[in-house]
Amino acid sequence: MEIARAAAELFMRHGLRGTRAEDIARAAGVAPRTFYRYFASKEEALGPLFTAGVQKWAEAVRDAPAELTVPEALRHAIVSTLTPGVGVRHESLDWARALLRLAEDNPALLRVWGEACQTAERTLAGVLAARGAAAAEQSDAVSSEPAPGLRLSAAVAGAAVRVAVEAWAAGDDAADGPNGPAALALRNLGALRDFPWGAELPSGDG
Repeated sequence: MEIARAAAELFMRHGLRGTRAEDIARAAGVAPRTFYRYFASKEEALGPLFTAGVQKWAEAVRDAPAELTVPEALRHAIVSTLTPGVGVRHESLDWARALLRLAEDNPALLRVWGEACQTAERTLAGVLAARGAAAAEQSDAVSSEPAPGLRLSAAVAGAAVRVAVEAWAAGDDAADGPNGPAALALRNLGALRDFPWGAELPSGDG
């Protein structure tokens, strides 16, 4: 993570073009060969930072109170991880905004961001499966098959949050205002109020 933080600081200070992989290695206190042992490019150095941010939201869904429905757990996770001063520091959101703006004009960095979001989506699918299994156990429902559509549910929920964060990052609104990332994500999720989360989704076999 030290290499990722060093990369983020240099990118924001000097831009992508003004930063070399060797500069990142020096700032992180490692040899260039050590840098290339973990990352194929300077853009990939931001992968751990992006992944940690989006995984935190997926894990917050897992840690939401068990009695909450899926939409309620998603809202709980949004508030607890995207609200400045609650689950995230203002400085961290400033970093996210700056780095996502850099990614807009850099396909390689945008790919790193997209891969981090896909990783979180897979995590969220597992979280939703676990919550569904726990609910089924409590209701004495017996099923050895995973609920259909969990990957789609995770993708839809992940997109609601990702689009909100990207939209906020592209503008100048305050993080804790009505157009902050948490507020936008909650509105996106609200627009999905009729989405059949989890087991209600058709399997596509018929």
